[in-house]
Amino acid sequence: MSEKLINVESIGSFFESLSDTRHERNRKHLLVDIIVIAVCAIISGNDGPTAMHRWATNRKEWLSEFLALPNGIPSRDCIRRLLMVLTPESFQECFQEWIAAELIPAPEEGNAEAPAKRLIAIDGKTPRGSHDKSQGLGALHIVSAWASEEGIALGQVATEEKSNEITAIPELLQQIDLTNSLITIDAMGCQKEIAKDIVNGGGDFVLAVKDNQPKLAQAIEDYFAQHLESDLEDLNYRSYATREQSHGRIDERSYYLTAVPKDFSLKKEWPWVKAIGYSLRLSQQGDGPQSCEVRYYITSHYLSGKRFSEAVRGHWAIESMHWVLDVTFREDDSRTRERTLGNNLSRLRRFAVTLLKCHPIKDSIRGKMLRCMMNTDFLTQVLTGQ
Repeated sequence: MSEKLINVESIGSFFESLSDTRHERNRKHLLVDIIVIAVCAIISGNDGPTAMHRWATNRKEWLSEFLALPNGIPSRDCIRRLLMVLTPESFQECFQEWIAAELIPAPEEGNAEAPAKRLIAIDGKTPRGSHDKSQGLGALHIVSAWASEEGIALGQVATEEKSNEITAIPELLQQIDLTNSLITIDAMGCQKEIAKDIVNGGGDFVLAVKDNQPKLAQAIEDYFAQHLESDLEDLNYRSYATREQSHGRIDERSYYLTAVPKDFSLKKEWPWVKAIGYSLRLSQQGDGPQSCEVRYYITSHYLSGKRFSEAVRGHWAIESMHWVLDVTFREDDSRTRERTLGNNLSRLRRFAVTLLKCHPIKDSIRGKMLRCMMNTDFLTQVLTGQ
C-alpha cells in the first residue's frame, strides 16, 4: 500500500471524550497518544505496558506521522498508570463508538426486506492468572457480549466471581443495542428478569434451560417426552437437521421448536416465552460407541428451525473468541492483578480480536497479528477496517 485509505489520525478522535484524571505533573504525554499506542501495540501482539513501550520505541518513526508525541514515547510506567486510572466503562464507550463508525455496516437504502435478527452471544470468562491471594482477591471474571456472525466484541462487564454473572448480565444488556437482536445465553442467564430486560429492550432471546430452573426444565422435558412417544406426529413444530463428518467423527444434530402450548404449566411465570425447543446431538468416533446429548431452550420468538439451529450453534462463537484470547493473546497467563488495569487490558484484547477478525485476508488471528507486527501498512489496514 502506497497510501492510507483512511487517515489513521482519525482514530484518536474516538477517545477525545475521555476524562484525563492524571495529576497535571503526570501529563507529559497526551492521553490520546498513549491509548493509540496501546491499541496498535496489542493488535501487533504486545500485551501489557512493558511490551507496549518496547513496540512503540521501535515504531517511533511511524507513530510520529500521526501522533503529537510532545515528549517522545511514553514509558512503561506512564502507560501502566494511565490504564490504571481510566474508567473501564468510559473506555469501553469509546471502543463502541469506533465499532459503530467503522465496522457495523449501515442498512442498504431501498431494501424492503427485514434484516435477520442479529445474533449476540453473552458468556463469561475468567483469566486464571488474575487472582491475588495476598489481597484476598479471586480471579477476575469478564462477562462479554459477542456478535456471533460478525465477529465483533460489543461490550463487557467485570465481576469478582463467576456466580455474579446473574447480576452482571443485566448491566451488560444496558450497554448494547438490543433492537432487532437475538440474544443467546447459557443456563446461568436463564432468569426471569434477564428475559424481561431483553424483550423490553426490543430484542429476542434463546436461553438454555438446565437444573438452575428445575421446574421449567422438567416441564419442557416432560412435554417433549410425551410427544416423542408418537414420534412428534401429533405436534406442530419446526425443525432443522445437520450432519458433519471430520477426522473420523460423525456429528448428527437435530433441532426442534414448538410454540408454547396453551396449557403449559409455567406460562404465567414466564410470559415472555413464546416457544420451547430442544437440540439433540448424536456423535460417533470411528467404531466407538455413539454418544447422545440433549439440551432444552426457551425463546421469545417462534423462530424457523434453521434460525433456531443457528442461534444454538452460534452461541459457541463466543467460546471461539475465548479460545483465541487464551491461545493467541495468552490471557490466562497474564499475571495482572490490579482490577482496573486488568479490565482495560481485557477490553483492549477483545477489541483487537474484533479488528483482526474483520480484516478480509485469509489468515489466522495469529497470522494477522504477526503481519501487523512486521508491516505498518497492514496494521493501518486493520486499524481502519480496510
